[in-house]
Amino acid sequence: MRRRDRPRPQAFLTPAGLFYCVPQRLPARPRSLRGLGALFEYGKQLVDRKRREPGDDVITRLCATEGVSDDEAAMLSMALLFAGHETAVVQIGLAVAHLLARPDQWQALVDDPDLMPAAVEELLRVPGQGGGGIPRYARTDLDIAGVTVHAGDLVLLDIGAANHDPAAYPDPDALDIARGTTRHLAFGHGSRYCIGAPLARIELQTTLELLTARFPTLRLAVPPAG
Repeated sequence: MRRRDRPRPQAFLTPAGLFYCVPQRLPARPRSLRGLGALFEYGKQLVDRKRREPGDDVITRLCATEGVSDDEAAMLSMALLFAGHETAVVQIGLAVAHLLARPDQWQALVDDPDLMPAAVEELLRVPGQGGGGIPRYARTDLDIAGVTVHAGDLVLLDIGAANHDPAAYPDPDALDIARGTTRHLAFGHGSRYCIGAPLARIELQTTLELLTARFPTLRLAVPPAG
């Protein structure tokens, strides 16, 4: 993506992201649908440009792949942009907010940068409560805590709840950057595990390393709510 294009997609990346977390009947739903449409149109414009001006980039390679239509190239390209940019931006913001809301944890990270890998894992685990769950359909009949789920039933998988399970994490709501766990489900599990997890970890760790080194006395402008 050319540097002068970068501010443009941000205008509809955030509205598009609402599609995955806003129920259909809420007022923000139409905005999210418009964001998705604008994102797709932007993708088609990029594909058209790469057809005319090919370069050494992902979109050009998609355009050169036999059997991939312009619409498919646009959808795949924008999926990569959304998954690799918007999610990282949101996670970085959440991580910094959580750290600054607990000054002792921020200071511990400033004092001991070797805690960074463990801090990244904890900061991936702690946020995410109340996200509404990931929709899946049961393939077979099963019983969960005395509740029968029939094949074909819609099930919402609440990753945030799993990441705050007291049976797996003592004092699960507390941020403890020395906890040292990598067993969280922030990136999913099994065949659904996020293929971008290694890159997301690098982005989060690099950002926090630079931020703590350059602004060690960083503080919230207002006290955290609650």
